[in-house]
Amino acid sequence: MKISRTRNYIFSLESVAITDIVLNMFIFFFISFSLLYTFNPTRIQKMEVKLPQATNTKPLEETDQIDIIISEDGPIYLNQEMVTINSLPKKLKEMKNRHSSLNVVIRAERLVPFKSIVKVLDIVSGLGITRISIAAIKE
Repeated sequence: MKISRTRNYIFSLESVAITDIVLNMFIFFFISFSLLYTFNPTRIQKMEVKLPQATNTKPLEETDQIDIIISEDGPIYLNQEMVTINSLPKKLKEMKNRHSSLNVVIRAERLVPFKSIVKVLDIVSGLGITRISIAAIKE
């Protein structure tokens, strides 16, 4: 009598397990790439602001220009960096100490409450900055 030493193994994964693995990988990569896209520095610098319209507009000079963006949702950006209303005077004062003549451009979205714009104008004028512009698009 001869004993056979070879065994035939049947190797199979259930399709449910494979589907589970593939879907988990898809979710992982989808979330990873969406976070990378959301917090990409080149994307953050291109903020779109819906400016109000005006009939009398003129182009600005680009010398020592500081952009203050007031978005409709509430955050304030100083040269593409999010700041609070409390830290804005300190950061503006540091920039003013580095550059003697500053041109501050306030870019407020159309539906921003006027109270927010007045607060920013008060901070800027309180620091002695006299070259203040409010951005608008031509009608």
